[in-house]
Amino acid sequence: MDTLEQTDCENLFSTPLFRFRLPGSEDFNRELLEEGARLRKKSDGVEKSNYGAWHSSGNLFAAKTNCIAQLKTVAEAATYIATKNISPDLDLATLKLDIFGWMNATPSGGFNAPHTHPGAHWSGVYYVSQPAVEKGESGKIEFLNPRTDLPNWRILKSPTFGAKRAIRPQPGELILFPSYLVHWVYPNETDEERVSIAFNMTFSKEK
Repeated sequence: MDTLEQTDCENLFSTPLFRFRLPGSEDFNRELLEEGARLRKKSDGVEKSNYGAWHSSGNLFAAKTNCIAQLKTVAEAATYIATKNISPDLDLATLKLDIFGWMNATPSGGFNAPHTHPGAHWSGVYYVSQPAVEKGESGKIEFLNPRTDLPNWRILKSPTFGAKRAIRPQPGELILFPSYLVHWVYPNETDEERVSIAFNMTFSKEK
């Protein structure tokens, strides 16, 4: 008998997680922090998945400030890259892209409970400030495997079939993931605020 030859391996029903970095973002992040301070003086924010944290009201990207407009461009670019990655034959010119965003400011003890973003295609987060920690889970965002019937696979210790995945993005980093993916953010265990801007990206047919 000849040696067994592998002919293919498909990643069926996989869930992509994209990570992007914006080089030289220090000045840009300072502008976003200043914009956030201005917005917080105008509004107490709203309650969504945030606990002990401030969540801006309305669509952040309706603002005309330069830094928000720049972030909108960055978020759209990331979305187009990710979409072409998973759908290389798609003609993006046939689709319209809508963005809805909000700013999160999370002081010590604040966190975001597990949730999804129904109705959108992609969800993303841009990290404006992320307090440094030497140990612990502070600042991490965790994603839960949508396939809940796989406990027997854990013995194989494969991240493909793991129950969850947690990462701690740094300032200037943008993450993008399918909006159906359940996620939450660990409590801030530092004395500094964590500031991020989250957004939903939704495609529709171009008229």
